[in-house]
Amino acid sequence: MWCDAGLKRCHWGSDSKLEYDSMSKRKSAKHKLDRRMGENIWGRPHSPVNRRSYGPGQHGQRRKGKMSDFGLQLRAKQKLKGYYGDVTEKQFKATYKAADRMKGDTGQNLIGLLERRLDAVVYRAKFVSTIFAARQFINHGHVKVNGRKVNISSYQLKVGDVIEAQSLAERDIPDYVAPDGTSKITFTRVPKLDEVPYPVRMEPNLVIEFYSR
Repeated sequence: MWCDAGLKRCHWGSDSKLEYDSMSKRKSAKHKLDRRMGENIWGRPHSPVNRRSYGPGQHGQRRKGKMSDFGLQLRAKQKLKGYYGDVTEKQFKATYKAADRMKGDTGQNLIGLLERRLDAVVYRAKFVSTIFAARQFINHGHVKVNGRKVNISSYQLKVGDVIEAQSLAERDIPDYVAPDGTSKITFTRVPKLDEVPYPVRMEPNLVIEFYSR
């Protein structure tokens, strides 16, 4: 399979069924996360929680009791981890440890490190329509940082870095991502939690409590 630069059109080769199955599973996983959290994590118009707020499976409609502190912390971690493209536990925990070593508030540091990821900034810049597409876009070599091709989604950007790709105008761009024409942006600063345009409430303080146990 190959896609055009804007990821608007794809052409399927002999392994099309494998690619299609993979995409279907990814879409299913995103829907399942929304339903498990009971929230529209990415603010998508077709999220299943827009129609039904209960969890997946035959027991999804059971009345839930009060959640424990551990449950609240785990839920906050799963939601934040899932929002950034379902980052692996190993990578997410390493990000937390890096945030904990930095000066200042660990929760704010965690959000800052997640927002400095190349896939997050490509998504914020509207180069692609989803965080998952951003990862694929980068892996396929469609993104340059300071004129150099970078194909690592977790690449940590520095303030002043210039990112080049092709834009898709679908969302508002936050002010810490400054556009320069239609195919270039500059990552101007590391944002604070309340500046990040999450569609749902994120609670990094509970994530910190989870890992601090």
